[in-house]
Amino acid sequence: MKVDLNSDLGEGFGPWRMGDDNAMLDIVTTANVACGFHAGDPVIMHATAAQAKARNVAIGAHPGFNDLWGFGRRAIKGDSAADIEKMVAYQIGAFQAMATLAGHKVTHVKSHGALANMAAEDDDLALAIGRAIKAIDKDLIYLVMPGMATERAARKLGLPFALEVYADRTYDDTFNLTSRSVPGSVIHDPEEAAAHVLRMIEDRAIRSVKGKRLDCTVESICVHGDTPSAVAMAKVIRERLEAAGVTIAAFANK
Repeated sequence: MKVDLNSDLGEGFGPWRMGDDNAMLDIVTTANVACGFHAGDPVIMHATAAQAKARNVAIGAHPGFNDLWGFGRRAIKGDSAADIEKMVAYQIGAFQAMATLAGHKVTHVKSHGALANMAAEDDDLALAIGRAIKAIDKDLIYLVMPGMATERAARKLGLPFALEVYADRTYDDTFNLTSRSVPGSVIHDPEEAAAHVLRMIEDRAIRSVKGKRLDCTVESICVHGDTPSAVAMAKVIRERLEAAGVTIAAFANK
């Protein structure tokens, strides 16, 4: 068994920092780096890419809505699919420039926050993101949620893709994440999250909160980097997976 651990990093701005990126980069195998719209700036993007390269951690662009105030978690509606495509392409290009300056290579794209949530359910939006990726570099991997619009878009566009699940979230019967408004939708205990992840890998399936089996191959596991317990949770998950015989390696290197 082989799986990637990814985390959303570089999500500071100017002198302000979110999370302990240095500690997370010692644990994860892939970093999704904010591209300046929901968080991040040229200095942080460059530094994160350089730190990732030094640790042999793969990097990807993490584009979101232009919403620094709301950290990209507010749904912004009314933009056309064509405008979303340009917005995503702009952010990928910005991060590619900083990564190149740091001597590292961008391997994938994962959308952030509200943009990701909307794209998971909206085929037109998922395709717009996919078209932006393909226009920039057809070899970039689209990091997608299994069974959702983003996976369908990657298949339709012929893009390489990797299937991602979340260590600290539960799922409904549609492959989508359970709403945060539902009690128990977020897993806070590291041991529980590790058991949740290992079960998905071994079963090759997600088990919904209602008990439905949702078949999928788990290629990457997201461990969030912006919570107080992020480092502890990521460390426990990696330790438990390796103890169970799971190889931890970047999906971009498969």
